[in-house]
This record gives sequence, C-alpha cells and structure tokens, in this order.
Amino acid sequence: MRVAVGADHAGFNLRETVISTIEAAGHQVIDLGAHSYNAEDDYPDRAAPVAEAVMSGDADRGVIVCGSGIGASVTANKFRGVRASICHDTYSAAQGVVHDDMNVLCIGGRVVGDAIATELVRAFLSAQMGDEVRFQRRLDKLIAIEEANFASE
Repeated sequence: MRVAVGADHAGFNLRETVISTIEAAGHQVIDLGAHSYNAEDDYPDRAAPVAEAVMSGDADRGVIVCGSGIGASVTANKFRGVRASICHDTYSAAQGVVHDDMNVLCIGGRVVGDAIATELVRAFLSAQMGDEVRFQRRLDKLIAIEEANFASE
C-alpha cells in the first residue's frame, strides 16, 4: 500500500514515528513533509498535499499529523473522495476503515505520543472495509452526498 504522510510544525515530532511504523508494516511511504521544523508551517499546507495524493490515486491512504488532528481532518475532507477522520484510539482508527472506508487518518501531535501514534497507524493500516451490505449502503449514500456537493457547474 502507498501511504502519503504530512505533518505541520505541531506534528513534526511524530512524523518520523509515523513513517517508521508505515515502513515497518511493509508499506511504501510518500513523504510530503515537512522535512524540517518551521514554527510558521500551517496545517492546510501539509494536509492538502496528502489529500491530493489520495484523491488522485497516487496514494492508497494518508496520515496527517497536526496539533490536534482537527485542522488536518477539516482540510482533507475538502477533497473529493477523501474520507478523513481524527482518531486517538485504536478502535476508531480501525472501525473508521471497516465501517466507513476512511482513507486518511488524522492524529494530534499534541494529543498523543509515539507509542499511541504507532498503535493508531498500525490499526488504520491493518483494517480493510467490511463486506457487509450495510457498510456499502452507507458508503454509497456518502458518495451521493459528496457528488451532489462537488458537482461541477
């Protein structure tokens, strides 16, 4: 699996942990920075390239780390086909994929440390969308909403 990774200044310290965890799980990392610490680095600047990579198909999934995870999630969800959510527990990180086909995990670098971030990424990457009819029905409804709101004029 190809996994795009991005982190702003507040997520910078967890970035290497996230990358190492993805690589240790046997996946390819698409490192979209930040590659050096910059206190003026804003979350939209790091979340957008990850969301673009997922939207275009260049990445299968993405992980974004900002201070709380909220800004990353809000930004990523502005892109067609991206289903991003903030998760700070392993149940949500896996369940978001199984039930909702979540494809971008957002983590708060000021909320969790290395150990929890590692477990979140592992849970996210190891999960696959469930094959129950209700999951697909819900995803189809979500896609219809997205299509209606992203319709070209």
